[in-house]
Amino acid sequence: MSINSIRNLVEIANEKTSSKIALIDKFGKLTYGEVYEQVNKLAHYITTLELEKGARIGIYSNKNNQKVISILAVLSTDYVLVPITKLLKAEQVEYIIKDCDISCMITDEQKLKTLKETSYNGKIITVESCDEDIVSFKEIYKCYSSSYDCSIKGHDNAAITYSFAGSGFPKGVVISHKNLIDSARVVYNYLEIKEDDVLSGLLSFSFDYGLNQIFTSFYARATFAIYTFFTPTDFFAHILKDKVTVIGAMPVHFSQMFDEDSHRLPSPSQLEHVRVITSSGANVTMTMIEKIEEYFPKAKFYSMSGHTEAFRSAYLDPSQIKIRPNSIGKAIPDVDLYVINEKGYECAPREVGQLIHRGAGIYRGFWNSQEDTDNSFKSIKILENVIDLQQGLTDEVVVATGDYVYKDEEGYIYFVCRHDDMIKTSGYRISPLEIETVVYENIPEVKECAVFGIENEKIEEEVVLVYSGTKELAKNEIIFELKKHLPSYMIPTTIVFKANMPMDSKDKSKIDKGALKEEIVRGNS
Repeated sequence: MSINSIRNLVEIANEKTSSKIALIDKFGKLTYGEVYEQVNKLAHYITTLELEKGARIGIYSNKNNQKVISILAVLSTDYVLVPITKLLKAEQVEYIIKDCDISCMITDEQKLKTLKETSYNGKIITVESCDEDIVSFKEIYKCYSSSYDCSIKGHDNAAITYSFAGSGFPKGVVISHKNLIDSARVVYNYLEIKEDDVLSGLLSFSFDYGLNQIFTSFYARATFAIYTFFTPTDFFAHILKDKVTVIGAMPVHFSQMFDEDSHRLPSPSQLEHVRVITSSGANVTMTMIEKIEEYFPKAKFYSMSGHTEAFRSAYLDPSQIKIRPNSIGKAIPDVDLYVINEKGYECAPREVGQLIHRGAGIYRGFWNSQEDTDNSFKSIKILENVIDLQQGLTDEVVVATGDYVYKDEEGYIYFVCRHDDMIKTSGYRISPLEIETVVYENIPEVKECAVFGIENEKIEEEVVLVYSGTKELAKNEIIFELKKHLPSYMIPTTIVFKANMPMDSKDKSKIDKGALKEEIVRGNS
């Protein structure tokens, strides 16, 4: 059987290893055969809704085995998956629903309450039975047949994942079935994932890093142990209880993991079964590297880097992690990375230029935003001064990442800055405009405000809000209001009142964020 979709992985795993444990959560275990049966029943029911081909189906629920079943079921139909992070508030969920015109929502009892705060009036499926007239998984598993066939093309749209952009609103990137398979295959190969591995499902399933862990596990026919991070003690208990061998996390998780009193952590000898650890979404520090080396003595540590427009671009080989910890590494298999200057020529070593991604993992474009698509997805002609375009016969799309980097003399890449002022914190990309808009709309006392990030070793950047207005407000009062509208990772940790805001010398209508940032950093030093 050719592999051109996630559906193929589910079918192959059922054929070859139906009795093997596929999923583990706090409620129990499912074999690959049981996963196949439940996926088929749910997919069967979804197709009876008679939605248009390519209709969007949202998943807005807490993380467990049934969320994975939901994801696999939607990807077994002609419809498009829209995973929505459970951290979003009602108004942000409503924006996504309207932006991609979601026809059906799969949710659970807890998130159904938030969904009711929106104006959504489409079809709803719930994981648990509830008092209302809504079809639940229990009814579907009882009433629908597991006999189900489908035909999915690799070029078909598979998913739309949303992240925050400079426009101030979430923007969705469109991912094909082939993208998902290529990403799983590449990661499976360079991490050398094996059938007897147990992968920790710590990450959110609303973004490609977390989704890829599911699909890589199925590609290898390994076991995927789902976990939600609460405390370091709980997480280490999960690693020990589920016999986890592969951990994927973000730097913020490692900071939290080792914040616990060392007497409450397991000994390194108890963690020798962990053989691979990966990190992406932010920079790692030497302190994190040393702690990982201390507590996971047998694990290879991979630091990785990706983009909104392409799943993964680079990784740093474990042998280099202590030699050049600040490097994002080199291109992953099936990808070429180029650093070009403003004239389109390849940069010399140590010369800063824009990173261009060519090859596997490039997504389709941005949903409902041609401007964003045109800004990021370029003709390969952007590299005409770097590579041979074979007399113009090459028709190919590359990604202009917007990251400014340089290569050293050995070809290792180092991140310098973004072309915009995007904030990266705890693995999330945050638009300052999103927070500023909420402040202006909900705190009338604020006359002017500026949001930006400043360096924080534990979470890469912390969010800062500086404002002027009729009077200085209590910090807790501002935070209380913002928490009604924003997820926790977007809440500013530093809030400063200024009677007068500095204005940009070149454009007196704009606040000089650079001056504010310098002032805050200077005050913290």
